[in-house]
Amino acid sequence: MDFNQLEYSNLSAFLQYIAAASDQGEDRIPPLSELSKRLGISVATLREQLEIARIMGFVEVKPKAGIRKTAYSFKPAVVTSLSYALASEAAPFEQYANLRKHLEASYFIEAVKALTPGDVDELEALVRRAEDKLKRNPVTLPTTEHREFHLLVYKRLGNKFVIGLLEAYWDLYKAVGYELYPDVNYVSNIWQYHKKMVEQIKSRSYDQAFQNLLEHMELIKQREKRIPRQSFE
Repeated sequence: MDFNQLEYSNLSAFLQYIAAASDQGEDRIPPLSELSKRLGISVATLREQLEIARIMGFVEVKPKAGIRKTAYSFKPAVVTSLSYALASEAAPFEQYANLRKHLEASYFIEAVKALTPGDVDELEALVRRAEDKLKRNPVTLPTTEHREFHLLVYKRLGNKFVIGLLEAYWDLYKAVGYELYPDVNYVSNIWQYHKKMVEQIKSRSYDQAFQNLLEHMELIKQREKRIPRQSFE
């Protein structure tokens, strides 16, 4: 069995078709009635396979546009599996949070060295926006900025699996109550670390920025394990 046969051996007929279409640069997928004749599979079976492909984010289905192949993203598969794990209590979110911590630490130096000057400027802008929100009365938590900051740091890696795992973390971060904080000083402390990291990335003091990353990740131990007492947003 060659590599392609091994690669496709666990895929449905529909997924094999769109994978081959990817190799040929095709985005539009024929109607299921046409695919049924091409592949020798019933429309009902193809409809089931299409739904799985849609859930996994491999295709999008629109009334007038039909079926289109989408750019590959690892996130939908991870979010689906992680959501099930949390709903069924098969594994706590803290385990995934720990995976995310080690993942960011492992790729940090490589990631920040690949950032462009424009990326660093954007990181600085996110810090300024976060600081502005924290100075408001009443306080507004910079939750969007928090997500954008961390994902931007790893933007230039070009590794779809790393990005997918990190995006899945932030998608579930709010759902499990991690955006609720015991006090605003905790959040302010986080952003002080972010600010120092940006300054050090800008000056190419990558090892110092890495140490600040590790220190700021340890702040989570100061928080309550479950839903905290107060939300500011």
